[in-house]
Amino acid sequence: TIEQLNALGEGESAALVAAMLTADTADLPAGLRTALSRAGISHLLAVSGLHLSILLAVCGKLGDLLLWSRKKKALYSGLCCLTMIVLAGFSASVLRAALMAGLALGAPLRGRRGDGLTGLGFAAAILAMVLLFAGCGQTETKTESSTAASETEDETPVHVLALKGPTAMGMVKMMSDNDSAETPADTFELAAAPDEVSAKLVQGEVDIAAVPANLASVLYNKTNGGVQVNTLGVLYIVEDGDTVQSVADLKGRTIYASGKGATPEYALNYILEKNGLVPGEDVTIEWKSEHAECVAALAEDADGIAMLPQPFVTTAQTKKETLRTALDLTEEWNKIQESEGTASTLVTGVTVVRTAFAKEHPEAVADFMEAYQASVSYVTENTDEAAKLIGDYDIVPEAVAKKALPACNIVCITGDEMKEKLSGYLGVLKDQNPEAVGGELPGDDFYYSE
Repeated sequence: TIEQLNALGEGESAALVAAMLTADTADLPAGLRTALSRAGISHLLAVSGLHLSILLAVCGKLGDLLLWSRKKKALYSGLCCLTMIVLAGFSASVLRAALMAGLALGAPLRGRRGDGLTGLGFAAAILAMVLLFAGCGQTETKTESSTAASETEDETPVHVLALKGPTAMGMVKMMSDNDSAETPADTFELAAAPDEVSAKLVQGEVDIAAVPANLASVLYNKTNGGVQVNTLGVLYIVEDGDTVQSVADLKGRTIYASGKGATPEYALNYILEKNGLVPGEDVTIEWKSEHAECVAALAEDADGIAMLPQPFVTTAQTKKETLRTALDLTEEWNKIQESEGTASTLVTGVTVVRTAFAKEHPEAVADFMEAYQASVSYVTENTDEAAKLIGDYDIVPEAVAKKALPACNIVCITGDEMKEKLSGYLGVLKDQNPEAVGGELPGDDFYYSE
């Protein structure tokens, strides 16, 4: 039984053994199912010739031990085949395997020796006839309905690539639904660095990808692409103490941060300057290569301050419980915008689609956006369940996700609201450094609309 198999081991190993032997994938982590699919070996989890071969081998060995005749072994093996077909729900893969096995077992029942090549040819002929008659049996009505369906539905598989972090966290429900399907329609992949995502997008290896907002503009200026906002700001100032209550309190302090030359640097500089502080003079910013280095620096500097994104803020707090979120940089950005009468916001990430793919498969893109909106709603409304999925996909540990989700600002904004928020944000970045957005602000065709 499944329970006995699980008792033999723990975690993914036991779940994988159970799935391979019984095709029960209920306990198989979603991330592992995705990995098997990408490797092209997800068929190992389906009841097929592999399981039937194991069953027949056991029957044959048992017959040898009981000194059965060839005819008796063939008879009992045939009964086992029929049982497997029924238990598997008459799945096509088992029926194909059972047909081959039946031909092989039929020879001993008739007192003849089996011939593998002859059996293979005969099985191929039977399968060909089945397919022929199945095709001829299609009614005109079914053909017309199929044609109509093809005109309204685009079943083109979509290759999606997302960064580990809030963007991927918002996609976990649609990733799980896709991977749980008997035949996954799309392919989801997770990446650790923006460069990996942009390279595959430019090369046409992925159709839809989640990237930093300014990188989307850079890619547009190089390749032309549509964009949809999916994640608002997730940057925070944290400290081990209670000394920072406003941006003004950062004067004379050292901030540890990562993301130089990207959104974190431009956002921090903009907020400091609008509050009358000069980066490098009034505030020292020590740039690190990754967030973990910022956390390590905080541990060594009792007076240190760090700028971190979620869910890394929560990760750091699990290691040092006295860390406090002092400032929400999205809120600080919005204060500036309100005072100046503008409507942009701090946009951390966007989802981009290759223009060629969007033009060729508009229904597939529309279906993706609908599923993504539903996934974001699920994640924001079901913290515990979403945190488990996030842990299963190894984005961040489940416990971290559960605490971080409310502060990740995961949203799905489209249409005019998306254009207003993102265009203003990119304008701020261009004023600081035109190269941050690829030299020029994107045109209206940058913003995806159905």
